[in-house]
Amino acid sequence: MADRTAPLPDGPLQSGQKNLAFAVPANLWSEATAAELSAEHLLLYRSNLLGSDLTITNFGGGNTSAKLGETDPLTGETVKVLWVKGSGGDIGSMKLNGFSTLYLDRLIGLQRLYRGVEHEDEMVGYLPHCTFNLNPRAASIDTPLHAFLPFAHVDHVHPDSVIALAAAQDGEAAVQDIWGGAVGWLGWKRPGFDLGLRLRDHVAANPGCIGVVLAGHGLICWADTSRACYDRTIGLIADAAAYLNTKLALRPDFGGEIVPPRTAAERKAAATQLMPRLRGLMTGNQSKVGHFSDDAGSLQFASSADFARLAAIGTSCPDHFLRTKIAPLVLDPAQLDDDAYLSAQLGAYRDGYAAYYQRCVHPGDPAMRDPNPVVVLIPGIGRITFAADKTTARLAGEFYGNAINVMRGAEAIGGYLGLPEQEAYDIEYWLLEEAKLQRMPKPKSLAGKIALVTGGAGGIGIASAERLLADGACVMLLDRDAETLAGARETLERKFDTDRVRSSLCDVTDETQIAAAFADCAREFGGLDIVVVNAGIASAASLEDTSVEIWRRNYDVLAQGYFLTSREAFPLLRAAGGGSIVFIGSKNGIAPATNASAYASAKAAALHLARCLALEGAPHGIRVNTVNPDAVIKGSRIWDGDWRQERADAHGIDSGEELEAHYRNRSMLKRDVLPADVAEAVAFFASATSAKSTGNLLNVDAGNAQAFPR
Repeated sequence: MADRTAPLPDGPLQSGQKNLAFAVPANLWSEATAAELSAEHLLLYRSNLLGSDLTITNFGGGNTSAKLGETDPLTGETVKVLWVKGSGGDIGSMKLNGFSTLYLDRLIGLQRLYRGVEHEDEMVGYLPHCTFNLNPRAASIDTPLHAFLPFAHVDHVHPDSVIALAAAQDGEAAVQDIWGGAVGWLGWKRPGFDLGLRLRDHVAANPGCIGVVLAGHGLICWADTSRACYDRTIGLIADAAAYLNTKLALRPDFGGEIVPPRTAAERKAAATQLMPRLRGLMTGNQSKVGHFSDDAGSLQFASSADFARLAAIGTSCPDHFLRTKIAPLVLDPAQLDDDAYLSAQLGAYRDGYAAYYQRCVHPGDPAMRDPNPVVVLIPGIGRITFAADKTTARLAGEFYGNAINVMRGAEAIGGYLGLPEQEAYDIEYWLLEEAKLQRMPKPKSLAGKIALVTGGAGGIGIASAERLLADGACVMLLDRDAETLAGARETLERKFDTDRVRSSLCDVTDETQIAAAFADCAREFGGLDIVVVNAGIASAASLEDTSVEIWRRNYDVLAQGYFLTSREAFPLLRAAGGGSIVFIGSKNGIAPATNASAYASAKAAALHLARCLALEGAPHGIRVNTVNPDAVIKGSRIWDGDWRQERADAHGIDSGEELEAHYRNRSMLKRDVLPADVAEAVAFFASATSAKSTGNLLNVDAGNAQAFPR
C-alpha cells in the first residue's frame, strides 16, 4: 500500500506521540508524453496518473470523463460522446476499454424522463440506450455527475484529505475557509441521477465555481483541457491536505496514546496466533482469507483515547463501508489467548449486524449478507481484515486505512460524522449494488482456501501450486533453494497475481525453519486448509555402497521432513475445522527398486506415516492421502541431478532420451508422466470432490503392475 501519511513537525503532543500528516500528491504530468496522445488516450493517461496515487483516490474509486467529438457510425456526422470510466473499474489500472462511451445528447435528454427521487434507480436502466458504437462497458452510477456538467473534462475522486472535510461537522465552513467560495459544498446525497441534477443546478447558480465537495463522498472538479483538469484535481487535494496539516499540528491525533504499541516482533507473533483462530470461528459456507497490517496509522488509531468512540461511529464514505462494513470488531489485547472470549465477541458482532439489518431492512431488499466482521482492530497490535479472497482482504484493510485518515482530519476541524444508520444500510443493500454483486463471476472451487507446498520450486511442487492457484486458492511456496524459489514465485505471480502467492525459505529437515514457514503462512493468509508435502531427494546405490550419511539424508527429508511438515500443519488445520494433507509418494514406496534401498524405504515410511495420520486426523476433519507418481522425468529437479545418471547406470542405458523412453515403454499405457499429471491428482485430493476420501493412495504412473496397492 502506498504511504498516505508522513510525520509532522513536533508539536504539543502527549506521551511523545508523533502526529501523522496528510500527504500532498505530486504532479506527475509529462507534457512530452501527453503531446503524443490522442484525445481518448489523453483521458486514459490522466486517469492512470490520478489512480496511481492512493493519496488521490482509493482502488476502484472515483471516475474521470471527457466529452469528445466522434463520428457517428450510423450518420457519419460528428457527435459529442461522453467517455467516462465504466462500472467496476479502477482508474489507476484501467485500459481504454474500461471507459463507457455514450451519446451526450441522449444522456442529457434523460432528464425529461426523470419521475423524481423515489424513482431514481430506474434511470440506470436507460443508460444502455445511450451507448455509443455498441460499447459493451456498462456505465457507472456516477455517469450523470459527468454528463450534466457543461465542462469538457471532469474528475471525481476520493482523496482522504477532502473526504475528511466532507465528513466533518464543520466541513462546509472549512471548505469556505480554504477556497473562499471557489469550491462549493453539496450536502449528503446518495450517488446517482438526483445527485447529478443537484450538482448541475449548483454549478449553474455559481458560475465561478471550479469544483464541489460532496458531503460524505468526495471531490468533483473540471476544466477545459485534460491537463488543466489534472492540475486542478492535484491542486485542490494539496490545498485540503495543507489546511488539515496545519490544524493537525496543534493537537494530538485522536486524543493521544493510551495503549503503548507492542514491539514489531510481538505484533507479528500475536497476529500469527490470532488469525487462524478468528478465521476458524467465523461462521458460514465461504472460507475467508486474512490480511494483517501494523502500519503507523492503524497502530496510532487503535492505541488512542478516542479509538472506542470513533470506531463505533463507523466509516462515512460509501466506498469505505461497502468494503469494510459500517464498523469494525474491536478486541481486547489482554484476552486474545481466550478462545471463549473470541467466540463471544464474534457472536456479539454477528448479532449486532443482524439487528442492524432488521432495523433498516425494506420489503424486497436482498437477504442479509455475511454477518462476520471484515475489519478487526486490536490496540497495540494493529489491523486484521478478512474476506473471500486475499485481494479483497488487503483492499478492505487499505480502505479502513482511508477511513482512519478521514477520522483524523475531521476530528481536527470540529469532529467526525458518520452517515446515519439508515443511509449506510441503504447504500450497503442498494439494489444496484446487489445487481453488481450478482454480475460477478462465480467463485472458483478453491476460492478462500489456503495451500502450502513444500519443495514448491521443483517440478511437481510448482505444477501443484499452479493447479491450486488456477482453482482459486492462495499458495505459500516452501523451498530451501533461495534463487529457484524466487524464480518460481515470480513465475506464478506473473501468471496469477501477487496477492495470492507467497514464499518462505525453508529446509524441511529443520524444525525451526518449518515452524517459521508455517507461521509466515498463518500471518500472510490467516490460516491453512491444504498441505502438499512434496520436498524430496533421491539417491541410488547398492546396499554396500550406501553410507550412513546417504541413509540419514533420505530419511531426514522423506520421512522426518514429512513428519515435521505434518506435525506443524495439524494445529492450523484443526483451527480451520479440517483440511487436506497430500503426500507426494513414489512407486518405490510400494515396489522395490534395485540399488535404491535408502530412497525406497524412506518413501515407504512416508506412505505408512500418511495412513497413521489419516487415523489421527479424521476426528478433526483432516484428510491425509498420498499421490504415488513414477518416473516424472521432464520438469523434475530430482532427475536433473545424480539420480538420473544413477538410474541409467542401474538399467545399463544412456541417461538421455534412452532413459525417458525406457520408463515410458515400461509403463502399461506407454505414456510419459509429467508434473502436471501429478498436480491433477493433488487437486483432486485438495478439493471437496474427494471430501469422503482419506488414507487413500492414487497412482499416477501410466500403469505399473508392481505398484498396484494390495
